[in-house]
Order: sequence, then structure tokens, then C-alpha cells
Amino acid sequence: MVHALHEALTAPWSTPEQISWNIQIALMGTLICLTCGLVGTFIVVRRMALLGDAISHGILPGIVIAYLITDSLALGPIWLGACLAGLGCGFLIEWFRTKTPLREDAAMGLTFTSFFAVGIVLLSIQVDHVHLDPACILYGEIGLLPLQGEFILGGQSLGNQALWAMGAVCFTTIALCFAFYRLLLVTSFDLSLAKSLGIPIQLVQYGLMLILCLVLTASFESVGVILVLAMMILPPLSSSFLFTRLPVMLLSCLPFSFLYAIGGIHLAHLMNFPISASIAVVGVVLFIPCCLFGSKGGLLLHLRIMSKENSSKNVLS
Repeated sequence: MVHALHEALTAPWSTPEQISWNIQIALMGTLICLTCGLVGTFIVVRRMALLGDAISHGILPGIVIAYLITDSLALGPIWLGACLAGLGCGFLIEWFRTKTPLREDAAMGLTFTSFFAVGIVLLSIQVDHVHLDPACILYGEIGLLPLQGEFILGGQSLGNQALWAMGAVCFTTIALCFAFYRLLLVTSFDLSLAKSLGIPIQLVQYGLMLILCLVLTASFESVGVILVLAMMILPPLSSSFLFTRLPVMLLSCLPFSFLYAIGGIHLAHLMNFPISASIAVVGVVLFIPCCLFGSKGGLLLHLRIMSKENSSKNVLS
């Protein structure tokens, strides 16, 4: 048992080739989890996790159509297609919610399943004519990241181009969260105050959806449009049991992201799992102690408080 554990911990780093390979995967996993976690924090505190799920599935037809038109997986056209599909999905959800008897959860379910189904059909029809792997879009394959091309600048190779692209998206997300932090903060916690201050709530909402589409688009090739939702909600959900202040929750996304990526690599090597799924599994495993023992609403703390309240009622009675 000890030997197997030692081998699992050292196997990914046993040769220089494996070290170089897995460092790239760990860096990409950290960047994806951090970027998704930052956006996901605002999604979670706004109680929009289901909308995030809907958009993560709803962007699929936009991604496929953009690829079929351009015959390229370049981030620009793919993001444009994803944004149009994501905004269309969000608009239809709002239209169904306000113009029909459907409740919000039913409107989300109807819309994102329809968009997702259209994307799968388009992908299946064209899969024999274009080199677009359905498994890559749905589940991703971060383990093949080191095979991506090099980023060349001024005749010099600066490393993996996919890492540079994800790093640029991560930096853009951090910059946008910092620049619009006050607007996101007020509209996340107090809509009445936001309206009294003249903040364009709907504009902020759609702006957040655009950032979400950018993050989903940049991440889908590595972790897929399905598993990316786990990367989006697990960091803020875990930190919500440990911290109450939003800035601390945002900062905590970095250590969580690093642990997810490193843990996912080791779990994948130990159990021969796909790395992207292993990262999500590690996120769930780390969520459990946060949920049980967290000092800000953990289950055991909640049970202890309830026990004390019941004891006080029994004494008074």
C-alpha cells in the first residue's frame, strides 16, 4: 500500500520528459480552474449556478457553427459563436420565464437541452467531413495539451500556445473582475441599492454572461463543455463554507485551483482516469471536508448549533 502510494506520488515526475509534460498540464489546469472559479464565484453568489450550467451547454451549437464556417478552432471566431449562442440561450430563458407560464427552472431546462441537442446533431452530421472530435468538445482532453503548437514571437519560441492563450484569458478575466468589481458586488447582493444608484442591472448581467462565454470557450478544448461547470462552481462552493467576505472567496480560488490540478494529475496516474475528470473528482473530494467542517456554515457546526438550541429549549421548558 505504501509502495503504491509512493509510486503514485512520484510517477508523474520520475523523468525530465514527464516533468515537462505534467508541468504544462498542471499549469493549464490551474489557469482553467482559477479563471472558471473567479467567474463562478459571482455566478454562485448571484444564485445563477443553473444559468451557468445552461449556458455551458447552450454554447455548443455556436462553437460548432463557428468552426464549420471558419474551419478553425481559433479563439476569436469560436468565442464569437459561443457568445451569440450563449446570449441567445439567456435571452430565450428570460423570454420563456416572462412571456409564458413556464417557471425559471423549466425555461432553463427546455432551452439548454434544446441548444445542446442542436449542437450534438450538428456535430454528428459534420463529424465525417471535419476534424472536430465530439469527445474533445464534450469532455476535453487536457492530457494532450503538450502536443499543441509553439507560440512564436520574433522568431523565438515562447512555449505552448494554448498556455499563452489561456493565460491571456485568465489575465483578462482578472482585469475585468477588478475593473467592474463594485458593479458586480452591488448587483450580486442588493438589487434595490443597485437600482437606486442607477446601475444598469441587465447590462451588468449580460456583461457577466459574455465573460462566462469567454471562459467556457477558452476551457472547452481542455476540459469540455460538461466538466467545465465543475471547475466553475466547486471553488466558490468550497470557499463559501470557509469564508464570508467576497474578496477572500475570490483569492481562495488560486490555492483551490492549484490543488485541483496537482491532485487531478496524481489521481489520473494512480487510477488511469482521464485527467480532466480527475481534476473534477479531486474538487469534489476537497469540497466534502469544507462542507462538513467549515467554520462558516459547515454541516457539523450547523448540527452543533441546532443541538445547543434544542438543549436551551428543553431547559426553558
